[in-house]
Amino acid sequence: MDVPAVPSPGPAPLAPAGDPYQVYLDALTSAESRRTMRGCLDRVARVISGDEAATGSGQPWHLLRYEHTVRIRTILTEQGWSPAYVNKHLVALRRVMREAWRLGQMNAEDYQRAADLPTLRHTRLPAGQHVPPEVVGAALAVCDRDDSPAGVRDGALLAVLYSTGCRRAEVASLTLADYDAAARSLRVRGKRDKERLVYLTAEAVARTEAWLAVRGRGAGALFCPINKAGRLRAPAGRPAPMTGQAIADILARRLASAGAARRTPHDFRRTFIGELLDAGVDLATTQALVGHASPVTTSRYDRRPESRRREAVDRLRMPDARPLRPGAP
Repeated sequence: MDVPAVPSPGPAPLAPAGDPYQVYLDALTSAESRRTMRGCLDRVARVISGDEAATGSGQPWHLLRYEHTVRIRTILTEQGWSPAYVNKHLVALRRVMREAWRLGQMNAEDYQRAADLPTLRHTRLPAGQHVPPEVVGAALAVCDRDDSPAGVRDGALLAVLYSTGCRRAEVASLTLADYDAAARSLRVRGKRDKERLVYLTAEAVARTEAWLAVRGRGAGALFCPINKAGRLRAPAGRPAPMTGQAIADILARRLASAGAARRTPHDFRRTFIGELLDAGVDLATTQALVGHASPVTTSRYDRRPESRRREAVDRLRMPDARPLRPGAP
């Protein structure tokens, strides 16, 4: 790839303590965020170096200048990725250069110029698809037919996803201390470590209680991995946390067993938001429940304008198919 040459940082790579890449990743509070942004920076590093095996570790981030970052932005745009995906990489690039400035490896002027990259403008509908109630019911039935600990856990997991609209990483990070059966609530830690309370339906509470009868009431992760022998992964008696990807895999597996099309945890989130707004819940309350920083983001999931547009089109009548009379315009 044709990127303007970046001056060599010297024969010795940056030590981890002074590597902006590592410092930036360490500053992220969520394991899911670290995984995502590490992937972004590693892909940018391959653009910079031309080495398909490169990672962001030890790269000369501090030597990047405006002409380099503009070219990187162009190359990322030419990959055919969505604007949102390109913008996520640009965020990672700006942040790692900011850490280089904070570490005293770049002066303020070079950092500001290199980071002065406009994001790609785009207007798109939210990703994903609606999850019909019958699909959720079929997946829950599959879990109920599985009398192993995994069946009970997965039934509770699907119920929590469907009745809270939580992100998969948020569910993965839940602990037993976050669950309040009396209040039917979960304390969720979202992006940038912001906390909020979400609430479970009575059915979701019942499934969660059934899972806790299997899991036990000891401190640790609310949902934990289970091995093929049906044993919970609980080092020193403390249930270990799952990953967001593991939750997505469980959902995909249960839906496939139910004969349903593949859906993601984000599809459950999209459905949760849409159902609330359809039921007349106000935008501010919906925004608070799902942890969006802006009501503008929440409003993008509102299906009501779409329904009104469809109803408007339904008022039109398609003319009958018949040949024109002679002399007709």
